[in-house]
Amino acid sequence: MKTRSGGHDFEGLSYTSYTNQPFVIVDIFNLRSIHIGMEHETAWVQSSATLGELYYRIADKSNTHAFPAGICPTVGVGGHFSGGGYGGGGVSFGVVLSYKIKLVRVPPVVTVVNIKRVKNLSYIAHRWLQVADKLYDKLFLRMMFRVVNNGERTIQAEFPSLYLGNSTNLVTLFKKDFPELGLEKSEFIEMSWIESVLYDGSFPIGTPTTALLNRKPQYLIPLKIKSDYVKTLISQQNFELIFEKMKELENQQLHFNPYGGQMSEISEFSKPFPHRSGNTAKVQYVVIWEELGVEAEIRYLNFTRVMYDYMTPFVSKNPREAFLNYRDLDIGVNSHGKNACAEGMVYGHKYFRKSNYKRLTMVKSRVDPENFFRNEQSIPPCSSNDESLFVAHSVI
Repeated sequence: MKTRSGGHDFEGLSYTSYTNQPFVIVDIFNLRSIHIGMEHETAWVQSSATLGELYYRIADKSNTHAFPAGICPTVGVGGHFSGGGYGGGGVSFGVVLSYKIKLVRVPPVVTVVNIKRVKNLSYIAHRWLQVADKLYDKLFLRMMFRVVNNGERTIQAEFPSLYLGNSTNLVTLFKKDFPELGLEKSEFIEMSWIESVLYDGSFPIGTPTTALLNRKPQYLIPLKIKSDYVKTLISQQNFELIFEKMKELENQQLHFNPYGGQMSEISEFSKPFPHRSGNTAKVQYVVIWEELGVEAEIRYLNFTRVMYDYMTPFVSKNPREAFLNYRDLDIGVNSHGKNACAEGMVYGHKYFRKSNYKRLTMVKSRVDPENFFRNEQSIPPCSSNDESLFVAHSVI
């Protein structure tokens, strides 16, 4: 059984079978109601509402409340909360129809910046890894690199940021902790939090907030996503090598999201999502193409796999970790046969780490022992006969 809520699905697992098994689709697209309860600063949201719809409904009630989630407004809340929202559900245990969420307070004015740089990128990138996860906890500063071709291939960097405060304080903060970016106050823009959602989603300034109610993505093009975690500093020299490798390939993008803040304050064992303390940043590999056909698809998929392999020395190891909602079938697929528990370890340890994966299989064994809710990367039930697998894996 496949469950589809109508948002994003990078590998199409909600409507495609890669193991050629027959399936039915439970389409909950129309379960999208949102009820805001300002008296308790909470909301009930059904799983097929989009993040954009949720953001809009909250802002309609209050300009000083929000909910922290993804930057893309057409992502469905069901998949985001359970997997990509740092929760870790992954459609393994059932179908969730609605969630109760806690709203957070935000200032009436926030500051956004989208800094673009083309010089000294290896030095700035090296410095970003030193400071991004340690900056003031009201500042979210991403780092993105892409290959552009203006006669020759070069690297362009962007540093999108959101600060929960006014621009005067932000100028002081950057000059103190990250002067290498060379920011000027003229590069900062003050707006409401809901307007910052549109800005982060690449809408032009002045776009009405009703645009968040559009469930159709702005762009519908082929792409491949992969992920990694950075735990140790990447040197300036190695960033130079990374940029050269990007230029060898086509359409490469590397997006770095900083961790730290409250991410580091929650134990990796308290929730299924384990990638918290000890991670400097999450890396998203993005390759986008416009050509149609199998040959183009194979070529561009190979590009991102080559880039991913090249990054091996610079990212987490034993296991090389991955982000569940940047779903990536390259790191393992489960046929759900007699070796399901062992097959699940291949991707399960990367998404959840060893101890959390084992605990999740125990839950699965109790609530869905027949493995009714499954997909190519779901949590399988593991029996007492599989205990030796966990012991052997821990020794290795």
